[in-house]
Amino acid sequence: MLEQVDVDKKMSKDEYEKKMESLSTRLGELQRKCREQKIPVMVTFDGVDAAGKGTMINRVIQFLDPRGYRVFTTGKAGEEERMRPYFWRFFTKTPEKGRMHIFDQSWYRGVYEGEIGEKDATEFEKMLIQDGTLIVKFFLLISAKEQKKRLEKMEKDEDTRWRVCKQEKENNKNYAECLKRQDSILVHSDIAESPWVIVESTDKLYAACKIVSTLVTRMEEALQAGRSPQKEAAGLPETEECFRNGVLHGIDLSKSMTKEEYQAEKKKLQKKLRSLHNQMYLKRLPVVLAFEGWDAGGKGGAIKRLTQAMDPRGYEVVPTASPNDIEKAHHYLWRFWEKFPKAGHMAIFDRTWYGRVLVERVEGFATESEWKRAYREINDMEEQITNAGGILLKFWMHIDKDEQERRFHEREQIPEKQWKITDEDWRNRARWDDYEKAVDEMILRTSTESAPWIVVEGNSKYYARIKVLKTVVDAIEQKLKEMS
Repeated sequence: MLEQVDVDKKMSKDEYEKKMESLSTRLGELQRKCREQKIPVMVTFDGVDAAGKGTMINRVIQFLDPRGYRVFTTGKAGEEERMRPYFWRFFTKTPEKGRMHIFDQSWYRGVYEGEIGEKDATEFEKMLIQDGTLIVKFFLLISAKEQKKRLEKMEKDEDTRWRVCKQEKENNKNYAECLKRQDSILVHSDIAESPWVIVESTDKLYAACKIVSTLVTRMEEALQAGRSPQKEAAGLPETEECFRNGVLHGIDLSKSMTKEEYQAEKKKLQKKLRSLHNQMYLKRLPVVLAFEGWDAGGKGGAIKRLTQAMDPRGYEVVPTASPNDIEKAHHYLWRFWEKFPKAGHMAIFDRTWYGRVLVERVEGFATESEWKRAYREINDMEEQITNAGGILLKFWMHIDKDEQERRFHEREQIPEKQWKITDEDWRNRARWDDYEKAVDEMILRTSTESAPWIVVEGNSKYYARIKVLKTVVDAIEQKLKEMS
């Protein structure tokens, strides 16, 4: 792809000014229209070293309303970014609906450097596209000779000398080899909805005009299409037959434990967890605990017994409510990526990203295509966590209908527990069968080798709390052994 490109294309200043007069005005108009239609736009600039990414970004933003865009430097990862899964620094920077975010390097840099695979990068991109994001990808190209000339010029200038590093000089010496690797990545990630745009960048006027012209065309196409989340349902089989009387149907809820047994086990396990929490920090092991379950299923009680044993500076409990306006303006997983822990810390989610395939599915807050697509998106996200060396434990706190009713009435009768019961809890209970089917499908579709679901038999609170504690202790212990 790249070897055939004529990098020396040129444009006269007169022609540039003539074309840009109309293009620049049009780009500003399209930015406003995208804001009105709530279309998020991501623009990425990749390319060979010294091709002029910063210069081109500067040319583009001159024609934009500064209140509607943001530029991100995403080259070398900072310390905070290195302590989290690779895509954390990109997902947390995705634009809300109607805004434009510009990146001076894309996630494909991670493919080039061997941090992630090509499939990881393209799946991330497709997920955003399917959610309605317009992605425009530029690759700026100059010849080895031009690259060497620019590097030498920068090195001679005191103001730009710091930008030339040893690696860039090595890349210039090995230009053909580097280009071959970049070419392979471009070929395998040339997605139909977001194709690569190769920008011949020897002449800066020509390059700037091509970039702005491309942006105008792509934004016009998106506005014409009325960019919105795509409707593919990912080819899932019908759930009515596949998941009737599924996982939850066979759970033995008679398991129990005496108070004396519970107190003895709790003391032993919490002591272990206290020690493991310190080791976890020293070894820089990130841990994510995800709690789902029936209303009154015991999530809060299980979480409390975990946190009693740990230093509060090393964990965060993340309660998940209905999304606010800012969260609604992003991809539904954005708010969870924001809360994923850095290495050595723990995040405990009280309700999770699985709301998309549970309450949003059952109550109709998500379209069928959205919740069906979510199984793959969630599996991909969780794989990012475990591939980065983290632990992810997902608990379903399971009780039966009779036990739930008993706990509801208990909450209504005890003043200090009345805040826990709402009309919504009773409404959800009336749709128990619909939720049970959704839970069965959720567990079967998202229980993976690296992030399996743990169904906790919860009719006995004592038994449930000890099972959660023991599962967490065993998982951290095992992971620390593997790391030593």
